[in-house]
Amino acid sequence: ATTAIAVICTLVFLVAALQARSLTDVVWDSPVGTHTILYGPEVYGAGYLRALTAGFMHLDITHLFLNMFMLVLVGAEVERFLGSGPFVVAWVAGVLWASASVLAFSFTTPTAGASGALYMLMALLIAIAFRRSTDLRAPLALVAVNVAYTLLSPGVSLWGHLGGLAAGAVMAMGLPSSAPIRSAGSSGTEPSSSTFVPVRVLRRSATI
Repeated sequence: ATTAIAVICTLVFLVAALQARSLTDVVWDSPVGTHTILYGPEVYGAGYLRALTAGFMHLDITHLFLNMFMLVLVGAEVERFLGSGPFVVAWVAGVLWASASVLAFSFTTPTAGASGALYMLMALLIAIAFRRSTDLRAPLALVAVNVAYTLLSPGVSLWGHLGGLAAGAVMAMGLPSSAPIRSAGSSGTEPSSSTFVPVRVLRRSATI
């Protein structure tokens, strides 16, 4: 499931980039971009799907690379613990919770990216380490560095990140005490605490 999500995000970005003829500004000149990005005034009727589709849309190649790098590192480890089915459910819930937070607290800010769900995964990673009685310093440092980056960086969705983190904290309470190791479809490596995973916010006015 981790690999499948990464492939979907990459394909969505490539289609938007081809339409926009750009790797650095793919949203506003792309029909895919303008119809998938989360933007409060457009969330009505079929527009409610934006709460989900925005989690698979990225603004530029760097945004995509950072998020997919983190997804492969953290997602594989979490998927091994949960299993593929629960992992997909958790991912979708993380995206939706992050989008709900953006709509509640930053309604008119166009937002896109997978990092709300990634923050959910980071919260679950801490819970998994706790249940395995392993060293908590690396996952805690990972979250701390990323939260600090969120607070210090303009153009990054604070509410998207905090919403995802809150979703992960709630899900963590329902984790079993242990789980068998399962194949996640990609290699699992301990994530570096210096990796940043911003949900990027568009700083230009919305033109959807």
